[in-house]
Amino acid sequence: MKTTKRAVSKNGQKDVAKSYNEFKTFEGKQYTGMAVGRTHKWYYDQGEWKEKKITPDLWQFHYAVTKRRAGRAPEGSGVPLGTEYHWYIAAHQNVKKLNANDYSTSMDGFKFKVAHKRADSEKWSASDNAQRKRLVKFLQELIASLESEEGPVAPPAEEAPAKSNGRVVKRRAPLRKLPSRRKRTATAT
Repeated sequence: MKTTKRAVSKNGQKDVAKSYNEFKTFEGKQYTGMAVGRTHKWYYDQGEWKEKKITPDLWQFHYAVTKRRAGRAPEGSGVPLGTEYHWYIAAHQNVKKLNANDYSTSMDGFKFKVAHKRADSEKWSASDNAQRKRLVKFLQELIASLESEEGPVAPPAEEAPAKSNGRVVKRRAPLRKLPSRRKRTATAT
């Protein structure tokens, strides 16, 4: 990743809001927003997960909840209120039955941006057809990386358990990253 000149405030400190909005490049493609490699931490309110069994091994689900930033967003950073995103999530969900009504659950996976809609626009950044093509390409690249030896696989749970709401939950190491776009294209033949 390469960024353009650093955004600096009047007092000589790095201006996080300006650095968020400045252009960056990744594998030759320009983008704005959080730099590749940075992380966010979120808390999810109590949500509602509804699921329907489609086949013996396939379920359809719907999940809706408000997520809240663990810290505070720097003043002036981020997108305007009302901005929307369409993400596609491919994840491992690991579940263990604790009693008749409770299950511990954890998810590790990938979140892929399919499209966005700016707050001052009624149109998405890509048509429905273009979004479908982007999603198909992402899934093809994911399949190719899974078929390769370096595919994104959830590693076994770490030995040191972490406590969550009084229960012991095994913590998983992060997923390995997908190969770079150039490698994925080369291996997807």
